[in-house]
Amino acid sequence: MKYLVKVYSWENPHLCYGEDGFERGDRVVLKKEEFQNEIGTVETVAVDTKEKPECAIARKATEKDVEVFEKNEEKKKEILGTCKEEVKRLGLGMKLVDARISLDSSNVVIAFTAEERVDFRELVKNLSKIFRRSVRMHQIGSRDEARNLGGCGVCGRGLCCKRFSGSLPSISIDMARVQQIAHRGSERISGICGRLMCCLSYEAKQYQELMVGMPELHSSVKTPEGKGTVIELNPLTQEVKTRLIDGKYATFKKKDIS
Repeated sequence: MKYLVKVYSWENPHLCYGEDGFERGDRVVLKKEEFQNEIGTVETVAVDTKEKPECAIARKATEKDVEVFEKNEEKKKEILGTCKEEVKRLGLGMKLVDARISLDSSNVVIAFTAEERVDFRELVKNLSKIFRRSVRMHQIGSRDEARNLGGCGVCGRGLCCKRFSGSLPSISIDMARVQQIAHRGSERISGICGRLMCCLSYEAKQYQELMVGMPELHSSVKTPEGKGTVIELNPLTQEVKTRLIDGKYATFKKKDIS
């Protein structure tokens, strides 16, 4: 059975496999290849999706598991503080975002963002000696960082990347173009992460379908009132605004122009 599990890390939530018997609200222990033993909470049972599960539910968390998890959460600030000191000392161009400690305390995963590729081999070596456990650096994108931190978008609602589950979709400028808002400028169509807003993908497919048969902007067309130049398209109403040869502006239905 598929379960949607909220994980207390920068990668939440996860879609996981598990045997029957878990209910919403259950604390569970997850298993992933790169990080064994992670605590999560079941949010949805029997998820209907084509997405491939990212991990498996190992078992229901015990009181001891939760106790260890909470102690590890308290250690995160100390670990991140030490990491920041090492990053500064080594002069590395990276921003630390979060840290996770496995339930058996054998390894630590530290998430960071960076504008360019960073050689952190010496950092990992030093941190492994300091913490006396395995250390792994995990680079995430600015959108993953925003998902981890949360907040509100320009719409006043919670960030889409935080509110919705699953992998973050790929957002392209073509999605803004087909909805004819690319001209507003990158600042107005970008989220707080600095990347194109997730909501651009919600209606992109519908706009693409509505744009079929519509003339291109600035192209010449024949209208019931003579030749004109397309200056604006409205796919929702299937209307085309034109500037006629005599300088007059007129709007026509798509079916009335050629």
